[in-house]
Amino acid sequence: MSNNRFMSSSNPLIGDKQFAKSASLGISKESGVMTVQGAVNKSFILTGILLVSAIVVGYVLPFSMPLFYGSMFIGLGLSIASFMKPTWAPITAPLYAVVEGVFVGSVSYLFAGALGAGIVMNALLLTILCLASMLIAYKTGLIKATKKFRSIITTATGAIMMIYLLSMVLNMFGIQIPYLHEGGMIGIGISVFIIGIASLNLILDFDNIEKGAQAGAPKYMEWVCSLGLLITLVWIYLEILRLLAIVASSSD
Repeated sequence: MSNNRFMSSSNPLIGDKQFAKSASLGISKESGVMTVQGAVNKSFILTGILLVSAIVVGYVLPFSMPLFYGSMFIGLGLSIASFMKPTWAPITAPLYAVVEGVFVGSVSYLFAGALGAGIVMNALLLTILCLASMLIAYKTGLIKATKKFRSIITTATGAIMMIYLLSMVLNMFGIQIPYLHEGGMIGIGISVFIIGIASLNLILDFDNIEKGAQAGAPKYMEWVCSLGLLITLVWIYLEILRLLAIVASSSD
């Protein structure tokens, strides 16, 4: 099969070279090729693992700061490993879901403790609404993953990640970026914008899965694409959680 049909992605670790490299490894009869249904099934599996892990950490186990920070960095390492070594994804992707569930559960616990358990449920429902809305928009052709669209979303996503990284570094020195994660109309507007960009990344995730299947990507790439979708959903959930907290604090 031709490799030139493999798609690029908003995720900097998934792109033409990544898929072409995976395809060059060859596809055996035993391993098979990627399918949309296979990627959907694995997305449900990863999401289920994450939810169970998050519930256990958020409502069963006591909160632990070492667990919180440990899960954050281990999850980052597992996600990078999954994209850099896609053949590892059948193992590293589920492990990531477990570890990221620990992180999400810990964050949810902190927000629920400060603002009540309702904020977690509201953030979850809004995340599901974003997923459903973007899926409908993609399937109906209302939003198409054109080359220009990909370029815009990729650039915006990269800029947001750079700002977050800069914010983390500055926070170590007691410096905060103005309006980022703050109350007021400007802070809320910035948060809504970030959620919008995160949600539009779902369009690229859907397109990655569909085009990967059309191009005959190796079977293990189902795990890679499903992991990319899960990462986007977690990002959306955390941003919505943060927005609800900002709105709640602004109304006090």
